[in-house]
Amino acid sequence: MELFRNASIDWLGKKWYFLGFSLIFSVAGILSMIFWHGIPLGVDFKGGTEIQVKFASPPNDSHIRQALDQGGVKDFTIQPISDPSGHSANTEVISLPETAGAAHDAARTQVEAALAANYHDSAAAFQEEDIVGPTAGKQLVSQAKWAVLYSLLGMLVYLWFRFELIYGVAAVVAVFHDTLITVGAFSLTNQEITLTVIAAILTLIGYSMNDTIVVFDRIRENLASSRRESLSDVVNRSINQTLTRTVISSGLTFLTVLSLYLFGGAVLHGFSFALVVGILIGTYSSIAVAAPMLVAYQDWRKSRGKVATLPAKRART
Repeated sequence: MELFRNASIDWLGKKWYFLGFSLIFSVAGILSMIFWHGIPLGVDFKGGTEIQVKFASPPNDSHIRQALDQGGVKDFTIQPISDPSGHSANTEVISLPETAGAAHDAARTQVEAALAANYHDSAAAFQEEDIVGPTAGKQLVSQAKWAVLYSLLGMLVYLWFRFELIYGVAAVVAVFHDTLITVGAFSLTNQEITLTVIAAILTLIGYSMNDTIVVFDRIRENLASSRRESLSDVVNRSINQTLTRTVISSGLTFLTVLSLYLFGGAVLHGFSFALVVGILIGTYSSIAVAAPMLVAYQDWRKSRGKVATLPAKRART
């Protein structure tokens, strides 16, 4: 199936628009992580007690806070569950700081008593409770960081071996761009990052890298057969030649994860949200971030009086 037969879009001619788009979302996420919501880690990482409470009618967060304050509950946070499927409607997550031993049970009892005595808008039913100790939380944070770092380094080495170093650097920069915007989206929307979200981020890293490799492979093939053509023209032609594959594969994947987000329920909400954002940004970055970096590298070499053409010497494996 050929959706875009003989496409001739000048992608590199729009590179400044792409740069502006990436800067807006990247900077917005960074500002949110620094000044607004921070990186909203879930109980999996920061440790503590997380209690899901379902209310009979739409809850009032201000009234809930007042009720907990009057009940003597300290250092709590409240986060509504956004569930488009409606399975977890009127549900709030109350997170409490790290406690030890029997204090976990005491914290839940204190929350139950505070809501029963001071919250009068509707009845509250306590559903799930997750408890993570401080040591386990710190270990999970460290393991998550190393998992992301090792995946990026492994992909850099692979692309260096299969293509050239600049291909690997461009792909890793694009994937870092995807990860930054995805984490920034969680910060901007104040959604907690849990272990399932880390799994989704690792998934989108692989997906974005695969999409980038497809474009790079076509660029390398065209470089070998069109040595008189400028790199900008080769890159544009390569992107246009793989455009149908990109739209079909990314589009179908996006529809799948969008369905998961809409109908998967609260348990998969963070996972599916990361994939919805990541699939869109990952597909975009293969065209708008990774490929233009190759041309920028060529222009930099040309400005320094070096060879202006990227090598295409390695055989396809």
